[in-house]
Amino acid sequence: MCTAITYNSKDFYFGRTLDYEHTFGEQIVITPRNFKFNFFEKPHFGIIGMAHVCDEYPLYYDAMNEKGLCIAGLNFVGNAHYFEAVPNRNNVAQFELIPWLLTRCATVDEVVYECKKINITPKAFNSKLPVAQLHWLVADKKRAITLESVCGGLKIYENHIGVLTNNPPFDMQMMYLNNFINLSPRPPQNRFSKEVDLSPYSRGMGAIGLPGDLSSSSRFVRAAFTKLNSPKFDSEDKSVSQFFHIMNSVAQVEGCCEVSYREYEKTIYTSCLNADKGIYYYTTYDNQRITAVDMMRTNLDDNALKKYTLFADMDVKRQN
Repeated sequence: MCTAITYNSKDFYFGRTLDYEHTFGEQIVITPRNFKFNFFEKPHFGIIGMAHVCDEYPLYYDAMNEKGLCIAGLNFVGNAHYFEAVPNRNNVAQFELIPWLLTRCATVDEVVYECKKINITPKAFNSKLPVAQLHWLVADKKRAITLESVCGGLKIYENHIGVLTNNPPFDMQMMYLNNFINLSPRPPQNRFSKEVDLSPYSRGMGAIGLPGDLSSSSRFVRAAFTKLNSPKFDSEDKSVSQFFHIMNSVAQVEGCCEVSYREYEKTIYTSCLNADKGIYYYTTYDNQRITAVDMMRTNLDDNALKKYTLFADMDVKRQN
C-alpha cells in the first residue's frame, strides 16, 4: 500500500511512501547516461530514484530523470493486467517501464505519445522475482497522468490533483472524492437547520468527515485534501519540509495494519524529489532525519550505477 503525490511550490516536487511489511534492500540509485539498457543503445537521460538492484540492473520503485520527468509505481493488485508481446508495438516488460520512459522522454506529453505505441508485457525479470501488479503516477511540473494497464488495455487518465494510491482504479477513486465535497480547511457554517443554533466548538471542524483509516481509498482522499490545501513556499527547506508533512498525513504506523501474524505494514520510506534540481530526499521508518542525494553532483556521463545505502537507523541530534 503506497501513496504518491506531486507538489508545485518554489520548484516542482514529486514523491511517495512505500508501505510494506519488510524491505527489499532498496537503495538510492543513479543511472548515468551511458549505462547500457538492452532497450536503448545510445546515451540516454540520467536517472535517480529508489531501486532494488539485481544483477546490476536497477528495478526502480520511483525515479526522475535529469529533465524533471518523474514516475512512481504503486501496487494495483487484482486490477493490473499485462499482455503477451505482439507485433508492431513496443513490447515493454513491466519491470522495464520506468527506465524505458525516463531514458527517452523529457515531458509527460512525450510519455503520452510513447504510450500510444506501448504494450506492457508480463515478462519477469527472473524466476525469483514475481511480476509486480502496478499502476503509475507520471508527472512533470506542467502535467500529471495515471497509467493503468488493465484487461481493457492501457488506460491514460489526466490526473489534475496529482495524487495516486492503490485500488480501486483511478477513475473510481476520483468519483469517490465527490463524497467529500463539503470538507474545508475553514470553520464550518451551520447548514444543519435554521431552527437550531449551532456553532463550531473547536478548530479544524471543517474537516470533520475526512477519513482517517489506512485503506487506499481513504488515503487518496486524505492526501488530496492535505496537498490541495497546502500553501506554497519560496524556500527550498520550507517546501521540502511541507512535502514530508503532507506525506506524513498518510504514513503507516507499525502495528495498525496486520498483514499476517505479528507482521505489520509500515511506511518503509518516504521520498521527495526536487525535479527541477535533481535532488532525491528521503526518510525511513526509524530515521526521520531528511537525507538528500544530488544527481547533479555526480558524473552523469559515466556508465556504471551509483548506489547509496539508506540511512535507516535512528539519527538523533542531541542538544546537551
